[in-house]
Amino acid sequence: MLEKMAFIFLTIRKNVFQWFAISFFFTVIYYMVLMLSLILRFGNLPNYVNEFNWVENVKTIINSTPSLLDTVMIVKDEWVFEIGYMNYDFGSGISEWSLFFAPAKILGVLFLGCLIATNYLLLQRQRRVCTDACASVSSAASGFGALCVALASITMSWVVCCSTPTWVVGLAMMGLGVSTSLWLEPMGLWVNLLGFSVLLGAIFAAAGRGRGASIILN
Repeated sequence: MLEKMAFIFLTIRKNVFQWFAISFFFTVIYYMVLMLSLILRFGNLPNYVNEFNWVENVKTIINSTPSLLDTVMIVKDEWVFEIGYMNYDFGSGISEWSLFFAPAKILGVLFLGCLIATNYLLLQRQRRVCTDACASVSSAASGFGALCVALASITMSWVVCCSTPTWVVGLAMMGLGVSTSLWLEPMGLWVNLLGFSVLLGAIFAAAGRGRGASIILN
């Protein structure tokens, strides 16, 4: 295990610029895709932006919530920005859809990007000596894990789903029944954990094969 971790860190250090670039651009592209999917799905450009005092809100949550676990769970969903479309056909207006930016969620997506970048670099070494089938299995496992985390990290709201910013809004937009989507909502944490677990497993597996590849090549 320690040898694999050392090999992972060595691989990142040798390709640190590429690792940072993949991690950063994945995060940016992820939120761009979410925004683009909302625009294409509903056919409206965003027409409002809300900014929230995240620091003060977090201080208030910490001071007024006695349970540490409850504090963490509330803070992770606290927003800093909201971009959406307001329909003014209904009096003062109603938000039909919006995309929320929560620092905790952004860090989670950035961490996902770091794992994807790490696995990508390890797979480059693995492909030098491994069969195509072996590399394909590693890629498939990484893709499945990334998909789980990406879905569970969605922070969109849709008026049909009671305007609740949650990961299942994306499922509802793709055609899954609203009631079924809301029923799945509590499983978001487990979907996240499953995705990260599969990704980490794929990374350590690739590190073992990549380390063997380095020994053979050297």
